[in-house]
Amino acid sequence: MHPAYATTDHVFEVPLDHDDPAGPTLRVFAREVVDPARAAEPLPWLLYLQGGPGGKSPRPVHGSPGWLDQALRTHRVLLLDQRGTGRSTPVTARTAARFGSPERLAAHLAHFRADAIVRDAELIRRRLCGDTPWDTLGQSYGGFVTLSYLSYAPEGLRRCHVTGGLPGLTATADDVYAHTSPRVRDRVLGLYARYPGDAARLRAIAAKLAAEDVRLPGGDRLTTCRLRSLGLALGMGDGYERLHWLLDEAVEDTAEGGGLTDTFLHQVEALTGFTDNPLFAVLHESIYAQGAGPTAWAAERALAALPEFAEDAEPLLLTGESIHPWMFEEIAGLRPFAGAAELLARRTDWAPLYDPARLAANEVPLAAVVYHDDMYVDAGISLATVRAIGAARAWVTNEWEHDGVSASGGRVLARLMDMTAGRA
Repeated sequence: MHPAYATTDHVFEVPLDHDDPAGPTLRVFAREVVDPARAAEPLPWLLYLQGGPGGKSPRPVHGSPGWLDQALRTHRVLLLDQRGTGRSTPVTARTAARFGSPERLAAHLAHFRADAIVRDAELIRRRLCGDTPWDTLGQSYGGFVTLSYLSYAPEGLRRCHVTGGLPGLTATADDVYAHTSPRVRDRVLGLYARYPGDAARLRAIAAKLAAEDVRLPGGDRLTTCRLRSLGLALGMGDGYERLHWLLDEAVEDTAEGGGLTDTFLHQVEALTGFTDNPLFAVLHESIYAQGAGPTAWAAERALAALPEFAEDAEPLLLTGESIHPWMFEEIAGLRPFAGAAELLARRTDWAPLYDPARLAANEVPLAAVVYHDDMYVDAGISLATVRAIGAARAWVTNEWEHDGVSASGGRVLARLMDMTAGRA
């Protein structure tokens, strides 16, 4: 128990495939958090749906995540480690290697999308709340899960709050990257405008990687492709500064000149290694798949069609929230998933994640903040989705980036709660 919070750990056994309840099972972990002064009260529940895919729920530290204290004023919060993450029968490089074949691993991983997460949540709700519906807060991918929840189990929901995570109900992975790739370009150019020396630093590092065999602490070779994937951080509120200060310490300042520092190499490995969240890479494009053909490495194809993203273009552009085949060759934590990732990229029989007709008739209050300049989730697609959902309201702002629900210190969540309660 943290002094500021009363916490209770819960572990549930759920079917790997909810359509086969007698088959293999998984462990799903969730942490209940409540204000100690109100622990005995019958407070409404708020289920937190983490971003990702593949991200575990945050671990509560006083004042962090930034929305938690706001939520605890009125709710008992459940921090869910979605299946495969954190303490929920984790999917890791080590466990992936035990499957013996790409086909078996791909069949297993196909059960880790939003539809399965919703069915886990409903099983958990019934055990904790009986027939009482609960509220949700969905951050980023958690918003995708929220719309699957509203599509297939709306009876479990009282009010829904979404931050930076409204998907297109029929948008394909190709549609998503067609909209977001220009935003990535603009964000990188924004970095160079704010810190003019960073373009030259990155180009110099890329030249060094092309000329030398530079190894990360774990043994992977650092390539220009992997270097460019650092651009994933640019969609967060502190992304420019985080990347700038990383580059600031990249090159040794010695009489012998110019090697890459241990500090830089260590941080690059941590930021690009997917050690804690391989599902982010393995399932990333499948979160958009709904039977409209294979995803077929949509991000790779999208960037290949844009000359400004060529490796020899000037300035050198970083990449954003995109997953590429080379990652499963070059990154040790992803190599055991390589064959399965290829099979998932070719798969065509994905089940629908959303029910547009049911969402149009939705009566559960839904309030969503749409970040106008979001690098990861296109605002135009999000607003089209709001118009297609009953009882949905949107708040559009450029005051925060994608991490606004935490960076705002609870202000974003407070406003969304006011919206679903009819106070705003």
